[in-house]
Amino acid sequence: MTDIDHTRALVVFSGGQDSTTCLFWAKRHFREVAALTFTYGQKHAVEVEAARAIAEKAGVAWEAMDVPLVGALGHNALTDTSLLMDEEKPAAAPPNTFVPGRNLFFLSIAAVHARERGIRHIVTGVSETDYSGYPDCRDAFIKSLNVTLNLAMDEQFVLHTPLMWLDKAQTWALADELGVLDLVRRETVTCYNGIAGDGCGHCPACRLRRAGLEKYLKTKLEGDENQ
Repeated sequence: MTDIDHTRALVVFSGGQDSTTCLFWAKRHFREVAALTFTYGQKHAVEVEAARAIAEKAGVAWEAMDVPLVGALGHNALTDTSLLMDEEKPAAAPPNTFVPGRNLFFLSIAAVHARERGIRHIVTGVSETDYSGYPDCRDAFIKSLNVTLNLAMDEQFVLHTPLMWLDKAQTWALADELGVLDLVRRETVTCYNGIAGDGCGHCPACRLRRAGLEKYLKTKLEGDENQ
């Protein structure tokens, strides 16, 4: 393994709103940034193409890694074409768009990938504020996994979660502050139906994204009017 360089970071990068905002957050905070995108049997290859294009535009090194086991282990609407996605979150369980173990596997693989390149900072776009009931987006999970990864590899990784306590409106505000609001709005793929930009408008991811954008733009307009 090469020597650790504390000025470098690896971003787990899907090409969606959250990870793209994190990519540009990382560019502000680290001298050198790389992005790692996972393919795991998700229905829409357009996500991966969006990630590649955004990484190129951002001027960061980008790699894609195929980990089909992650999508094949459980039944979920993002990888199983026979399942219709939950439009609303069930009362007693995560929605069926939850891919069991996804962040556990992605961050563990990313840590090995980073270790081999002498990187100790890993950035992920999870958020407990707008997490759709996914247990692997919670702060307690991230903190626990950070300790586990350090113990497992005798390293000192730092898992960064810039969006952990931000709602979607605040995430849009951060993208705007980073100067990439239009890029995030037009070029990312958050939609569960694989439509870039504003998406299909009716899947849970699109509704959450749209509500946050409208809230942020209203707040911004009111602020401009009061100046």
